[in-house]
Amino acid sequence: MEIKSTEIKVRYAETDQMGVVHHAVYPIWFEACRTDFMEQLGYPYSRIEEEGFMTPLIKLDVNYKSGAKYGDTVLVDAKITELGLIKFTFSYTVKRKSDGALLATGSTTLACCDKNLKIINLKTACPEVYAKLEAQLEK
Repeated sequence: MEIKSTEIKVRYAETDQMGVVHHAVYPIWFEACRTDFMEQLGYPYSRIEEEGFMTPLIKLDVNYKSGAKYGDTVLVDAKITELGLIKFTFSYTVKRKSDGALLATGSTTLACCDKNLKIINLKTACPEVYAKLEAQLEK
């Protein structure tokens, strides 16, 4: 199954005085893309939480290449690049839709835990989610 890009139209509130997207917005776009990714897998975060586990963010990296501006439409892509028993990593690219210019890359690592924030083994606790993530793992 191919996961589709998340398309985002840059809003005025996301820009600084120069009309360039503020650096703090990119992690929000990563989250929007990650949420879409999980929904496309059939496992939205609401379902994950209903099944008794959570995936808190434990690491975030962003590499800025070029600035998006007010009015641009960006495409954010996510892929699973690491999958362990207790954590997994998404990698992202952000490109301007009009010309394909690379604007940013980054990654987020999420841990698997129960509602009390106790680390759990994802493969054991929720084998269906693990299998779906494993099927998307970039080889």
